[in-house]
Formats: sequence, structure tokens, C-alpha cells
Amino acid sequence: MISRTQMVFAKSGLSHIATEGISEMIEFSSNSSLIRCLALIFILKSTCATSAQGVPDKRTPSRPAAVFAGPSDWLITSDDSLSDFALNDALGSTGVSQPSDDPESPENAESNDEQSSSSDVKSFDSELSRLQKRIDQLESAEKKRTESDKKKKDDEAKKKEDETIKTEGWQDMSTDKWTVKLGGHIQLDYINWANADPAIAGTEDYFEFRRLRLVADGTGYGQLDFRLQMTLEPESVGTSPPGTVTSPNVKDAYFSMNEIPGLGRIRIGNFFVPFSLEQVTNDTNNIFMERSIPTQGIFAADREVGIALYNCTDDQSVTWATGAFFDSISEGLKERIDDNQGYRVSGRMTWTPFYDEPSNGRYLIHTGIGVLHTGDQDKRISFRARPQISEGPRLIDSGNLAANSNTTGNLEFAAVMGPVTLQSEWFASNVNMVGGGSQNVTGGYAHLSYFLTGENRIYERFGQHGAQFGRNVPTSNFFIVPGAISPGAWEVKTRYSNLNLDSVNRGQYNDLTTGFNWYLNDRTRVMFDWIHPVTTSQTTYGATQSDLLAMRFDVNW
Repeated sequence: MISRTQMVFAKSGLSHIATEGISEMIEFSSNSSLIRCLALIFILKSTCATSAQGVPDKRTPSRPAAVFAGPSDWLITSDDSLSDFALNDALGSTGVSQPSDDPESPENAESNDEQSSSSDVKSFDSELSRLQKRIDQLESAEKKRTESDKKKKDDEAKKKEDETIKTEGWQDMSTDKWTVKLGGHIQLDYINWANADPAIAGTEDYFEFRRLRLVADGTGYGQLDFRLQMTLEPESVGTSPPGTVTSPNVKDAYFSMNEIPGLGRIRIGNFFVPFSLEQVTNDTNNIFMERSIPTQGIFAADREVGIALYNCTDDQSVTWATGAFFDSISEGLKERIDDNQGYRVSGRMTWTPFYDEPSNGRYLIHTGIGVLHTGDQDKRISFRARPQISEGPRLIDSGNLAANSNTTGNLEFAAVMGPVTLQSEWFASNVNMVGGGSQNVTGGYAHLSYFLTGENRIYERFGQHGAQFGRNVPTSNFFIVPGAISPGAWEVKTRYSNLNLDSVNRGQYNDLTTGFNWYLNDRTRVMFDWIHPVTTSQTTYGATQSDLLAMRFDVNW
């Protein structure tokens, strides 16, 4: 039966037939407001028709009525024996007055019945008008809902069709053009030798524009992209001897074609050699002011002129890259005139065995392996490093080793555990000496970082240079306005680095760096590093210990 609905059937007449015939329909459609309204209209009309066709017997006055008792309840009565409790139950919510039937005033019974019937008819008309209006509203709402559902289904079908075309077919992009975005990069560094070992020469404090660059990035023609990055640092342009021409150093200068079936991405120009996680992660995304001791310029190559291929599995859990390059073309001269150009060949493969999809990589594990073989152009190989700053004395230096080539392998590991990140690499290089034989040198680093404000490091499974870390993004950017302040993102960090040249009698260099980064937004940050280098007796200045304070303001766009 219908919830909260009471129905009192008439003992005779069309009201009885109508209610009896429609009750099952109402029960069946109890959850549909529209059907219930239609059923009520039918009952009301039928009852009114019965009232209009016959003159009620004075002894058994008939008072057909349909009186609302609530938003979904109604009463139907046509018998005085039921009218008292039925009408008394319903009149409070409808505002319909109950006719007065005084048994002691029989002379007024007929008049009262006629007045009651007239009042009921007017009430029915009013209710019918209201119900018709409500039905119109329901029909309009139903039409809008149907149209919305149809549009949603059409959009989903189109999206699936576009995805199918992208994965299984192709689109002609002949009318596409280049879209170019201009950018730049400013880094201001101040380095203070807070506690320099007396044995070390050249420990002056300094300020410099570590990076001052202009960048143009472009995409177009469906699958192409390019990047051009030039330096404006004073030392790269500098003062030239009379009669010579200087120009900014070339950093990134490459062209790529993406999504080539079977190959993936192909790139040609001057760009990072695909080798080492820390090296291929852009300096704006690394969390220390300088890369670790064994990475840049030691075991990992910097940017070189060459060609490379990049690819990955469909889910991007496995990536691989390989490339062939000239050996150390000058970024300032941008040319080499020599029959012997030298070469580098690299390969890198990464596997992400765990990546939390719902959180977009807030929890993940990264592993990787790489190899880099260099046929040296001038038959001289050296391993040397400063105390993780860009200027100043080199605390360890192998000198120029007479060698034909060297082959370096490395292992990569990283784990992001919410705000905590652990990253580490180990390197081993075999140097093939000119006079025969070989020497082995090793190095590695490990660093730990933690976001005090809850963010996590951003990881790109197949980024610009393959698997790499991306740009960190604060949950809320730094701002100060009347009545409110947001801190931005705060990150603390610590790192241990090692370079071991004992095999060539040049000792070891160990370094501990700790500090913090303050991210005002994803493009602006302040960095602070405390650097503590420790060297053994066979290094350039013997056994030393020092302390440096390094600060940087970094902004890019």
C-alpha cells in the first residue's frame, strides 16, 4: 500500500468505480510523483462528474470529495457514515471548511448539502489548477534531465572516439603551426667560507648570477617540439681579446619528434646525455644548489651535441633511452674543427615497480641502471671537484690521465613516501689507460628530504629527458594580505656525497650538506645549504675540513 496514504472508497457511484480502478495504479506507481498526480486528477474529475450528474437523496446525502491530507496523501469519501472522521482528518491541511449537518435542523440539510457541494467543486478546481502547474514543472524538469543525460552520453562517446583515433589511428596536422613560449631563469648566489681550512687556497667569499638565461620552448605540427636556451652569465660572455667575437653559451638547443611508432621520441641537437637521474633532472627541480660530487662533470656527462631515442611502455612504468654524441663540444665556440671529434654513447633504463595512481605518485619507488662509454677526443681524462659550489678551489683532482676511453655504469634508486623522499645513485668508472691496463674510480651520493608543510616531490615517469623529478608545487603559495598569511612550502634536506680516487693515488673526498628550501610558489624559491667538505691526505690540499654557507634566490618563468 501507499505510504502515508489513506483511501476511503465510496459505497456506490462512479467514485467507487474510479477509486477501485485506480488504487492499484497508484500502488504500482507510488514512487512516481507524476503518475500519482495524474491518478489524482482522474479521481477528482470522476468524482466531480458523479456529483454533477445526480441530485443526492436528502435522507442519504452524498458528499463526494477529494481532500488533501498531506503532500502525498488523499482521502476520497462519498458517504456520510464516513465523512465525519475523513473530513475532520483532512480539513486542517487543505483549508476546506466542513459543512454543518445539524440533525436537529432538517430544514437546512438540503441547503447545506448544496453549499458544501459548491464549495467542494471550487476546491477541486483550485487543486486541479495547482496540480496541472506541478505536472508542467515535473515534465519540464524531466525533459531537462533527459537532455542532460543525452549530452553527457554523447560527450563520453566522443571522448572514447577521440582516444581510439589517437591510439589506433592518426590525425592530419598539416595545418598546425608552431606555438612558442618564452621563458627565463635567474639565480643569485652568495657563498661564504664560514670556516675555511688554512691549507686551502682561494677561499674568498663571492656573489654571482649563477644562472641568467633566456629560453624559448615550442610545440607544433602534432608531434614536434624544440627548445633553445642561451646563457647571459657574465663569465660566459665575458671580456674577449681584441679582434675576437663572443656570444652567449648554448645550453639547450634541440629538436624532437614524438610518438613515432616503434621508436617513441627522437631528438637531435645539444641536450642532456641520457644518463643518471640527478643529471637529467633540471637544475630548477633539483633540491640542492649544486648537483652532488660524483654527478656533473665527474661520472655523468653534461649537455652534448648528438642524437637520442626515448621510449616507454604504455603505462610508463618502464622507460629506456639511448644516444650517440660528440665528446665535449665547447658550448661557447659551438664548433670543433678536427679530424678526431671523439664520441660518447649512452644507455639508460628505468623501472617504477610501484606508483600510487590515485595520489598521482605521492608514493612511488624508482629504480634505474645506466651506462656511458666515452672515446676521449684528446686522450686526456680527469676527475676533479669543488666543494659543491660553482666557483672556488678544486679539493680533489686526478690530474690529466692519459687514457683512450672510459666506461661508467650507475645504479639509481628513489622512493617518495608522501612528504619524505630518499634518492641515491652509485657510479663506477673503468678507465682504459694509453699505456695499457685500466684504473677504477667510484663515487656515489644519497640524500633525504622532508616537506614540513606536507607536499611531496613531483615525479615524471616519462618527462622531457625520460624518468626524472619535476617541479615542486606548494599546496598554498606564499602570500601576505590583511588578515591572512600563507607560508608557501618548506622543505628540509640532507645529503652525503663521496668521490674515491684511491686507485689513482688521489685520495677521497666526502661531503655532508644540509639545509632547507622555501618555495614561495612553483617558480620561486629561496635555498640555503650548509656544506661540510672533508678530504683525505692524498687529495690536492691534503687532509682538510671546512664549512661553507651557501644561499640562493631562484626564479624562473
